[in-house]
Amino acid sequence: MKCRNLNRLALSSAVAFALFAGIANAGDIRFWTTETQPERLAKQQEMAAEFEAATGDKVEVIPVDEQEYGTRATAAFAAGDLPDVIYHPLQYALPWAEAGMLDTEAATEIVEELGSDTFKAGPLALAAYDGGYTSVPVDGWTQLVVYRADLFKEKGLATPNTYANVLAAVDALHNPPEMYGFVAPTKVDEGFMSQVLEHVFLANGVSPVGADGFKELDAAATTEVLEFYKAIVKASPPGELFWKQSRELYFAGQAAMIIWSPFILDELAGLRDSAPPTINDDPTTQELAGNTGIVTNFAGPSNADGAAWGDVRYFGITADADTDTAQAFVKYAMDDGYLQTLSIAPEGKFPVRTGTADEPNKFTDGWSKLPVGVDRKAALADLYAPEMMAEIVGGLDVAQRWGVTEGQLSLASKMINAQPINRIVRQFTDGEIDAAEAVKALNTELSAIK
Repeated sequence: MKCRNLNRLALSSAVAFALFAGIANAGDIRFWTTETQPERLAKQQEMAAEFEAATGDKVEVIPVDEQEYGTRATAAFAAGDLPDVIYHPLQYALPWAEAGMLDTEAATEIVEELGSDTFKAGPLALAAYDGGYTSVPVDGWTQLVVYRADLFKEKGLATPNTYANVLAAVDALHNPPEMYGFVAPTKVDEGFMSQVLEHVFLANGVSPVGADGFKELDAAATTEVLEFYKAIVKASPPGELFWKQSRELYFAGQAAMIIWSPFILDELAGLRDSAPPTINDDPTTQELAGNTGIVTNFAGPSNADGAAWGDVRYFGITADADTDTAQAFVKYAMDDGYLQTLSIAPEGKFPVRTGTADEPNKFTDGWSKLPVGVDRKAALADLYAPEMMAEIVGGLDVAQRWGVTEGQLSLASKMINAQPINRIVRQFTDGEIDAAEAVKALNTELSAIK
């Protein structure tokens, strides 16, 4: 058993006993996962059983609610009792690495052995740490601008991948109540509005954090963000809007554009009875899916390169791990067992590893053929055109989030969760304050968050 990063000065006798017991049972490891739904848990247990059959090493799959991760991991670290492998969201990568909870050398070795060039650049960059990586990227998704490609084609409209193109499409297609140009979230206490706004701010290169913490918002670029958001809110129905209304209106054929996660893709194709398309009388119709296009990388006038808002998940090797077995399990889950890993929820688990040195597209191609859906099943490749599939996966190359590259993800998360951005943007779109007042209020409130 290799023990890196054990920088605790002393251990209680109980903890020391636990560590020695772990040595005696080397080969048996524990794996924490946030994929706790019964069907998803069963697939992970199947993969663990396949790994045990191949290696003789047992993996105990332990479901843990994501909301408990912070407190449980901190307590386990203090007791010297972390699991060997943790499937974790991006937000924990850097803080856990800096605290010594993750064996970053072990994770970096895995990436290098599998081939860093077989991974998407974005997810690796988000996990960059001290010349290596905090953890091994597993899967991810990028937020989508979902739009009626058929209507865009009829009107000769450009793909809505910039502020300008979106606004031009709004002008051409907005005809309420038959058709709303956009459905933008306005319900300030919903995380959905926070997520969409971060995407829109990122698209124009605006962030409230820098390497030293809070960074004053650029007035000109932030004003562009505010004016754009006000325009798409004006093209939306009245009321308190969040994910529910945007999906319902798009599914009814009454919205030209929305911003949503890729978890809409199976529903859009009539595979989920609880959220059927209502554009016609057939709740299983694939007509709307066939008329839909998506955009991942989205740009504002002050940021020509644009940005894709990304959510990435990782396998972390912990400081308390039986390192050799933990590494072997992660390599298995990212190689021979990788399609099984992605099959847990293919519509929201895009491959961050595209293939192998010998078969560069092995996992991307295999993922596209995995069945999605709840009440009916179909492969994404059978539902959507190849160019759309390429756009879906390609967004991970440029995935971004506030605070990641600056080492301030924790602060950025506090700013988002406190929701002053939602509230102040809503005041602006409602006409209660002008752009200059909104920028001043944002800077004042965000600078007070520590």
